[in-house]
Amino acid sequence: MSDRLFIFDTTLRDGEQVPGCQLNTVEKIEVAKALEELGVDVIEAGFPVSSPGDFNSVVEISKAVTWPTICALTRAVENDIRVAAESLQYAKHKRIHTGIGTSDPHIKYKFNSNREEIIERAVAAVKYAKSFVEDVQFYAEDAGRTDNEYLARVVEAVIKAGATVVNIPDTTGYCMPWEFRDKIKYLMEHVDGIHRVTIATHCHNDLGMATANTISGVMGGARQAEVTINGIGERAGNTSLEEVVMAFRSHKELGIDTNINATKICGVSRMVSSLMNMPVQPNKAIVGRNAFAHSSGIHQDGVLKNRESYEIIDPKDVGVDENSIVLTARSGRAALKHRLHVLGVELSKEALDKAYEAFLRLADRKKEINDDDVLMLAGEHHKANRRLKLDFLQVTSGVGVKSVASIGLDIAGEKFEACASGNGPVDAAITAIKQIIHRKMLVKEFLIQAINKGSNDIGKVHMTVEYDGNSYYGFSANTDIIAASAEAFIDAINKFVH
Repeated sequence: MSDRLFIFDTTLRDGEQVPGCQLNTVEKIEVAKALEELGVDVIEAGFPVSSPGDFNSVVEISKAVTWPTICALTRAVENDIRVAAESLQYAKHKRIHTGIGTSDPHIKYKFNSNREEIIERAVAAVKYAKSFVEDVQFYAEDAGRTDNEYLARVVEAVIKAGATVVNIPDTTGYCMPWEFRDKIKYLMEHVDGIHRVTIATHCHNDLGMATANTISGVMGGARQAEVTINGIGERAGNTSLEEVVMAFRSHKELGIDTNINATKICGVSRMVSSLMNMPVQPNKAIVGRNAFAHSSGIHQDGVLKNRESYEIIDPKDVGVDENSIVLTARSGRAALKHRLHVLGVELSKEALDKAYEAFLRLADRKKEINDDDVLMLAGEHHKANRRLKLDFLQVTSGVGVKSVASIGLDIAGEKFEACASGNGPVDAAITAIKQIIHRKMLVKEFLIQAINKGSNDIGKVHMTVEYDGNSYYGFSANTDIIAASAEAFIDAINKFVH
């Protein structure tokens, strides 16, 4: 019989802190429902006190999700905790996640405090949270750099105060795997009452060891892993849900398993990638485009003779359909709907009709539609109600001639046109847009990403635009890379023009 490892997913909280990856409430509900179907035990739905949008998202996710525990993050501040409790009022199973930094750098520089006062604040926060909910999780921020003896004192104090789960985060991704395992083992052996609570890991990937540290922590005694889909998160990201789940499932001799329905992993991965406009690197473990691809002749021969020659996971176990339907201009709505379903995307009839019309236009320009194309088409319906829309774009460019762009914008139903020259066709198009939108905007980052190698394929453009001291993220995809660049610039502008 396997020992149960609880999966705590923080895609909608820590994962969404990636610049440019913010979701609206409707999109968050879509992800939360997918996480529920995936079998996640706990969904950290947000940081309610941080913004009205986060508060509303926790409220609505609490209504939409049935069996997983819904968790809200707070600092060790009474108002944070009170607001979190209010946001969780509709949750069937609710948890408040409160905590404070425990490492010497945090105590000295972040809080200008001392060790004894930090313990007092931790205990007070847990007791106050306990007055609202029974299930209280405490996090010792930067536990990875906290000395074990003091960390044990903090953990023992919050357990006595009523914590039901204690989270040991490697906040900066600093620990080596054996250090993190030994840290958890030290707590298991030296904290009075620790066997009455669940110990959790929350590892970051700054040194590329988030998954290794999480697994080591579990082997040291932790029984909750805090993860995100695709490993997204601040800086280098968080521990990947898919990597932890499949590592234990591939090593049954370790005697640890989760409640995750692994066949849904790739579908949820693609959905999160599409909604957050955050590409999954091709060589990403489990969910990357090349995870089950073999280009070496020797490898291909070995896999054809016996899959296990070079694959330790059956692709179908994680939802990779090897016999997928090929989409072309002759495919009908049903085929597109089926492919979207396989990819974890469900559209309303109206949205599907619009996606299908766009699909036919794209299929006329391409011989074959791949999964990235389908996800791009599915994401277009989110732009339907944007204030700024591109009406038309015409560009004249070439060697030895000045690039000139003529552009038409629809701004809340009113039509505007402009013409501008520039240092290349993209610069000309952006300059023309700036003539219509009279604001001081600066393109800080500009990334073009080809999906495949064909010259007729879709190109993705990721753009960061700075305005009024803030950065806004824009994204678009098109077979015309100049049009995609203009649309990405407009997408960013939509984030701050109301």
